[in-house]
Amino acid sequence: MRRLTYGMNLTLDGYIAAPGDDIGWSGPSDELFQFWSDRLPATELTLYGRKLWQTMSSYWHTADQQPHATPAESEFARRWRDKAKVVFSSTIDKVDWNTRLVPGDAVAEITRLKAEDGGPMDIGGATLAGAAMRAGLIDEYVIAAHPVLVGGGTPFFTALDSWVRLNLVETRTFPGGVVVTRYETKR
Repeated sequence: MRRLTYGMNLTLDGYIAAPGDDIGWSGPSDELFQFWSDRLPATELTLYGRKLWQTMSSYWHTADQQPHATPAESEFARRWRDKAKVVFSSTIDKVDWNTRLVPGDAVAEITRLKAEDGGPMDIGGATLAGAAMRAGLIDEYVIAAHPVLVGGGTPFFTALDSWVRLNLVETRTFPGGVVVTRYETKR
């Protein structure tokens, strides 16, 4: 059975985007950017909701071709394009860059994907991850908490029907006061 990880940058008050989808607070240090980039090769499949897919694909598909791209950004862009991806959306009809579109029941498809043999999966996008969280499908949470309070926006965690108990498995500190914590779901 595959493992499913939900990880993102978030504010100390728990938001992945401030009001108006503002993520200007989340510029990572070189070290934090490398942390996220190093996770890509170990992930076999990345699952996206429409909104995060559109954000990622609008930049990363050509980021390595930009004159200001750093070597780390170029490497991430290549890894991202090559990575197998699934986008869950009923409002778009086309995806590119090694990506498959699923317009139907996201929880049923994620359950099916988890049951397959294969490597680990990551999930991104608050709405999609929230559905997987409520269904008990997430095995690990990776939280990169930035020392900023935004007071509202898009929350990392969704409303739940029951508690989810977690075990802390790692804590790391990065420049700028960012603390990354990894938790596994207790089963």
